[in-house]
Amino acid sequence: MTIKLLTIGKTDDNSLQSLIDTYVKRLGHYNKFELEIIPDLKKTKNINTEQQKVMEGKLILDKVTSSDFLVLLDENGKQYSSEGFSEYIQKRLNSGMKQLIFVVGGPYGFSEEVYQRANGKISLSKMTFSHQMVRLFFTEQLYRAFTILKNEPYHHK
Repeated sequence: MTIKLLTIGKTDDNSLQSLIDTYVKRLGHYNKFELEIIPDLKKTKNINTEQQKVMEGKLILDKVTSSDFLVLLDENGKQYSSEGFSEYIQKRLNSGMKQLIFVVGGPYGFSEEVYQRANGKISLSKMTFSHQMVRLFFTEQLYRAFTILKNEPYHHK
């Protein structure tokens, strides 16, 4: 199975990108992992937030096939402990699906079309984080999930 993190917009902080790259590289030791970035929309001054969500939603859905399992990283999603998230990942690995896609939306969230297509929603916290920080937190937690599944000493109880 391939696990993919799909995001809107690039990370413009080099030190943050370096940390993300570290976890992306580490994840490669456990599972096929891809980080795919959809470029930010251009010329958004003359469109409202709903139009922007719809436009970003089309870009997201263009990257998803009917057989993909799509999980939105959304403030209203289910929250997991690190151990619980590792169990969630193990269930997906055991299911035989080809691709598991996690999505970080744009600054205003997801369009209704993306919510309708999604197979699930996960919240990393009740707090709000920048989209760039979410990439780091997610890749670290995914790495942590694999170390938990392999009984490696990274995660401490």
